[in-house]
Amino acid sequence: MSEARSVPEASTTAHDLTAFQQNILTILAEEPMYGLAVKRELEAYYGSEVNHGRLYPNLDDLVDDGFIEKSELDKRTNQYALTDAGHDVVLGQLEWVLDRFVTDEGRAAEVRALIEE
Repeated sequence: MSEARSVPEASTTAHDLTAFQQNILTILAEEPMYGLAVKRELEAYYGSEVNHGRLYPNLDDLVDDGFIEKSELDKRTNQYALTDAGHDVVLGQLEWVLDRFVTDEGRAAEVRALIEE
């Protein structure tokens, strides 16, 4: 298994995902990507190398959980795309964070400024 999960469950919910897995979903929210493109995006975010042994098991777990789908681009390259369930996870996480962060008009203005960039 990948990341911190140790006991398999019947079905995974968004609350069971690690931050690393949530970051993968966020990256795929932009557009479908092949694995190495996801890896580069994660490395840019973390500022350090992301090991293949960490990335691909997490991608496989997210496929198994129904949050992303995997398709074959060619014989050696898979493409990953966010599913509707994955979209709901990303949106739910954003809503949860914003509900806690936007506590006054000043913070609301900060968020609006980010969106307008």
